[in-house]
Amino acid sequence: MDALVSALDSAYVFVAAILVISMQVGFALLEAGSTRMKNAGHVAGKQIISFAITGIFFWVAGFAITFGDGNGFVGWKGWMLHLGGAEVDQVFSALSWAHVPLDLKFLFQMAFAAVSLAIAWGGFAERAKLSVYFVFGILFTVAIYPVIGHWVWGGGWLAKMGMQDFAGSTVVHLQGAVAALIATLLLGPRIGKFTRDGKPNLIPGHNQVYSVLGVIILWIGWFGFNAGSTMAIGDGFFSYVALTTNLATAAGAIAAMLIAWFVLGKADIPSMLNGVLAALVAITAACAFVEPWAAVVIGAIAGMITFFTSLYFERKGVDDPVFAFSVHGIAGIWGTISTGFFASPRLVEKMGVGKAGLFYGGGWHQLYVQVIGALGAMVYVAAVSFIILYLLKVTMGLRVTPEEEITGLDLSEHGVYGYPEHLDLAEKQAFASETVLARAAGYAYERTV
Repeated sequence: MDALVSALDSAYVFVAAILVISMQVGFALLEAGSTRMKNAGHVAGKQIISFAITGIFFWVAGFAITFGDGNGFVGWKGWMLHLGGAEVDQVFSALSWAHVPLDLKFLFQMAFAAVSLAIAWGGFAERAKLSVYFVFGILFTVAIYPVIGHWVWGGGWLAKMGMQDFAGSTVVHLQGAVAALIATLLLGPRIGKFTRDGKPNLIPGHNQVYSVLGVIILWIGWFGFNAGSTMAIGDGFFSYVALTTNLATAAGAIAAMLIAWFVLGKADIPSMLNGVLAALVAITAACAFVEPWAAVVIGAIAGMITFFTSLYFERKGVDDPVFAFSVHGIAGIWGTISTGFFASPRLVEKMGVGKAGLFYGGGWHQLYVQVIGALGAMVYVAAVSFIILYLLKVTMGLRVTPEEEITGLDLSEHGVYGYPEHLDLAEKQAFASETVLARAAGYAYERTV
């Protein structure tokens, strides 16, 4: 019987891992569709690079640092999964509750790390050197993501405090978003994004249908992300997690669309898409800890705050091409602290993590833990990301030249446009028009690099 249960759980986790891996397709479509045609091939292709980097370096060191036995800060055992069968549960005691093979645990968790890195790339879009993706991707996978993962999921100091982050609002999404924000600030805005007096110009994505399809794929993949994190099928709890995930996401889509309609006077589709993603991010921490009604509230609030923060950061001069920090960062913070309000006593007892939320008479303790967890992660990721990216900036440089940026990264980094039949003939005209726009905006490239 135990062998049958393990086999069923293994099959389930494998399917969930494939769903999470398929989210790379969603990110490729979403980010390519949300950026300009001249960069589409580059933006989509870097998802392959990102996933490959994670696949190698999370195996070499990231998984051991995240889940290996160590201290409250990092794990230091289990490099390259090189250990005997009898040692597995001892070395990776933080995952011993999941009755599936170690190789499968690695595959599932590696997919999560790849998602976090994919989020970070949103802040680099349309102006970063391809070489920066390699260097920062490796260091993010071995020195940034695994440390916070160990704190929360690997038996670290936040785990001991009882932090509730079921599938990674902080571990996955907030980390990627903070790294994206640091990159955005160090790279500076895209050419022509802001006028001389600092007002933002609209730089629309080239294919809204791609963006919509990307978000639908991400919504589907998120069932592997959240429900798959139960890593078991026997008790059926995965279906409850899937329910709260879907309720929150639907509420986020509707709330974001309505608030955009009210504020902008139009039913803005990109705002709706951001509402979907923000709700997914927010419910990721809370999906196993809150009742269905609370999931709706969490998702709706996430959709609304992401809309307003996207506008706010843009008006403050932050050129975040896919609004990574608003969608994954602000919503990640909200999702993390939401269990401090909404964690249900019955679900907390079932999960055995933390305490009930404030609205259920649990007091302020869980809210305090959640706030400390989010702040601690933000400080660490921001500090390490800044150090790495600043060193890259003063050595190899972060940003392509103005000529390369105006021509497009498809051509300058890869030698061919993603849409050659559309862009080859218009290349000279586009170069000239964007140069005029850049000069009119008073853009000074040297100040950003």
